Amino acid sequence: MKPRRFIRRFIFLIFGLALFLFVLVQAWFYVQVWQLRTHNPQTTAFMRERLELIRAVNPKAKLDYHWVDYAAIASIAKRAVVASEDDRFMDHHGFDWTGIQDAFEKNLAEGEFAAGGSTISQQLARNLFLSPNKNLWRKGEEAIITVMLETTLGKRRILELYLNVVEWGNLLYGIDAASRYYFHKSAAALTPHEAAFLAAMLPNPRFYQDNPGSRGLQKRIRAVEGRMNYSRIPPQ
Repeated sequence: MKPRRFIRRFIFLIFGLALFLFVLVQAWFYVQVWQLRTHNPQTTAFMRERLELIRAVNPKAKLDYHWVDYAAIASIAKRAVVASEDDRFMDHHGFDWTGIQDAFEKNLAEGEFAAGGSTISQQLARNLFLSPNKNLWRKGEEAIITVMLETTLGKRRILELYLNVVEWGNLLYGIDAASRYYFHKSAAALTPHEAAFLAAMLPNPRFYQDNPGSRGLQKRIRAVEGRMNYSRIPPQ
């Protein structure tokens, strides 16, 4: 009996320790999310990982990233990004269950992971804190952080953060940096076509940076232009 009792206690101890560490990690993430209410991120997990990779080849590489306030971004650009990445952004609470179902059916039909169905909130969660690697742990953590973002920050701040930290090319982050790189103007001055171009790049920005005339990108631009005037976004 004693060996069995010892084994049970040992298992309970390991389980308790694992649970404590899990709660500790979530508390750390929540503190970071809470700070985002009033503090803008200096970098993100995605930025740091990409920069480290590039610096292994080019030690002098730098991020092209700077922050602009929500009001300093053209409304049409916000609408274009929502149309491209998350049409139901204003209607869901972090998870677009219709989009997830559509993505699952598409992946099942194609026999591979072809579509993700991630919302802007989910994308922001992993960009800020997680790794690009796809695994069950990351998806679970992404879901928890997504709930934290939605309940703590609200839609306006989530979209402001997303527009400022999402990737638009190699070491190119944020809509104002992207606008100046591609069109030599601020994000406040973007035209509808320019906004649609930037929004259409988001699923594969590094590829489209090198292939701006690709058929796939042109098709996506037309699709975004057809929907973006109907997108709902948080007010200024």
